[in-house]
Amino acid sequence: MSAKIITTKEELDGFICHNWNEINKYIESLKVNLPIPFYSSVDIRESKTKYAPVDHNMYPAGFNNVCAIDLRESVPVIKNTILKMNSSAKIVGIIPESHTKNLFYLDHLSTLSSLVKGAGFEVRIFTFDPNVFEEGQSTLQLTSHSGNAVIITKPEIRDNQIFVDGEKLDAVIMNNDQSNPLPVTWNGIHTPISPSPEIGWFRRQKNIHFSFYQKVVSQFAEHFNIDCNLLHARFRAVDQVDFETKEGLEPLAITVDELIKEIGPESKVFVKASQGTYGMGISVVSSGDEIRNMNRKTRNKMDVGKNAIKFTSVLVQEGVETIIKYDDSPAEITIYLVDGQCIGGFMRANSEKDSLGNLNSKGMVFRKLCMSNISQDDDHKCKEAIYSIVARLSTIAAAHEIKEVLLVTE
Repeated sequence: MSAKIITTKEELDGFICHNWNEINKYIESLKVNLPIPFYSSVDIRESKTKYAPVDHNMYPAGFNNVCAIDLRESVPVIKNTILKMNSSAKIVGIIPESHTKNLFYLDHLSTLSSLVKGAGFEVRIFTFDPNVFEEGQSTLQLTSHSGNAVIITKPEIRDNQIFVDGEKLDAVIMNNDQSNPLPVTWNGIHTPISPSPEIGWFRRQKNIHFSFYQKVVSQFAEHFNIDCNLLHARFRAVDQVDFETKEGLEPLAITVDELIKEIGPESKVFVKASQGTYGMGISVVSSGDEIRNMNRKTRNKMDVGKNAIKFTSVLVQEGVETIIKYDDSPAEITIYLVDGQCIGGFMRANSEKDSLGNLNSKGMVFRKLCMSNISQDDDHKCKEAIYSIVARLSTIAAAHEIKEVLLVTE
């Protein structure tokens, strides 16, 4: 624990760099008795004054963008995590998203499948979505952007267990965010599935996630005598908003102005649909008047998202101005985790946006961030440690989300 409160980013960097073992031990203690998701990815912004997670994905795509060296290093973690689900597992299933024409997503599926195979398991990719298959079809053979074969199969449920091609699956990795819920009664299935299919976007809310993150990071900051504002973006939650009818826009505008007043003039805030995914349902504004005067095109963008989810709850989040650049374009870090352990990541850069823009949008490119092969000077090691801490605390917050949902559904 620090003798005096840590109030600047520079002090935080030094403290984490020199107290890594103690911090790591503490974070591991927070995971005890929590349903840590099989994997996750966390978008992190680094500004001149703070580090902050700005999004958390429970069913991450993009493994194909992670450095190959890091992926190889992750195989033992993947193996142990699957064996935690079922200690005698031999055949592992993966439930993908339904957008099978996205060839880059198929690259991700191929990469994820290869990792599981590399960990010593047989892999079956399958889906309960009947719309993926043509009439009378039970198998779909696809080719990814990189030319890898991806086969998706129709499953069966027998005796509360999932079967594919007549073989019982021992464990299942969920990779469908269920913004459009799959037609399955999940609590009637005994096959171990992680992350929980009960925490898809049909139920999950960014507002809830960041409420849990605020609690987790406040606890962490108090333990180590750190100003918690160094590790999170301030936010507000606004409910009962209808962008189509304009109902609730005035309270939303007032909330935007209140948050900007708190974080300082010339600031911007991200107005995000609480159930948004894939960078959809996001506007960056500098005043409440921009909400009041929002044109129909922008309101339509904010009104519905992937699979026509109607957005009614909104996250108003402090805009964290990134200082990270790639080829002179603003960039942010995405960290990937398995069982709450950091296994690698990438940079997302976007030449069409400024340092306060939504980088997860048209124009984005990815640069592999080889964390296990990174330059081993102290500055790089400290940055790796800090990104890892933020991502792990965010995933612990996600585990609290899962725990809350599982208690409700039991």
